[in-house]
Amino acid sequence: MARREPPAAEGGPLTPALDLFLTHLRVEKGLARNSVESYARDVRRYLVFLSATGRSSWDEVSRQDVQAHLGALARDGIAPRSQARALSAIRGLHRLLLSERVARTDPTDEVDAPRRTRKLPQLLSREEVDRLLAAPRQARGPAGIRDRAMLELLYATGLRVSELVTLEVNQVDLESRVLLARGKGNKERLVPVGAPAADALRAWLGGPRERVLRLRRSRDLFVTPLGRRMTRQGFWKLLGRYARAAGITRRISPHKLRHSFATHLLEGGADLRAVQAMLGHADVSTTEIYTHVDRTQARRLHSRHHPRA
Repeated sequence: MARREPPAAEGGPLTPALDLFLTHLRVEKGLARNSVESYARDVRRYLVFLSATGRSSWDEVSRQDVQAHLGALARDGIAPRSQARALSAIRGLHRLLLSERVARTDPTDEVDAPRRTRKLPQLLSREEVDRLLAAPRQARGPAGIRDRAMLELLYATGLRVSELVTLEVNQVDLESRVLLARGKGNKERLVPVGAPAADALRAWLGGPRERVLRLRRSRDLFVTPLGRRMTRQGFWKLLGRYARAAGITRRISPHKLRHSFATHLLEGGADLRAVQAMLGHADVSTTEIYTHVDRTQARRLHSRHHPRA
């Protein structure tokens, strides 16, 4: 069977392949216009690179050319995520050229995608956490008692905000100081509750919750004066208010308390698998990022305080 040549187009000898590839994406793959344009930009940049190296035939393009192009993208400051997207476009192009017999080989076969640098989680210092947890004590009435219990519980357990606001009264056992969390995929896990958080919960359940409900009935642990459960948006707002009251000027989120919980546990010598179980991570590799935070802080402290750093 004769090798099929791509349709003619203006430009260098490799440029006609672009039209073949884009037609394939639109017609056979049925991709949206924006997706096709994104692929087109990545492939055009690749073709310009190959043209500059003097390649005139697809059979001349090697794995080293593909890797050199990715290296050029990195030197130009292109983010690893965008490099990976470019490689995906280039890989799709070469696979099409191979299947259409425009090329004899696929040089992307053994090229690995650029590693994406994992963004380290932002967290609060222990001193910032202490100030934040103390802030609701200045608030008067049942709402302040509720808010303190929510903040104490979030930091004590590392719950996701969605898990916190959907807690029901019967999911918390203050006698044993443990709660039942329902996480992603409705998976359940038992999480220990520290003494300060348990005391704050007892204070909330010892009268203020009933005063907020005003004879209404609810299974939800944390309720509002309307008799409804606290919402995620409502908790975000009160967290921001208490952060400002605590003098924390940078942006704060419920997830930062979750990150702080995990990092402070590991700094204190907690077992990685135990922290994984408490956080409800399906894969321990997700939890391992907190060991990286721990090591990063250790290096920073070493460079600041060691006489031979």
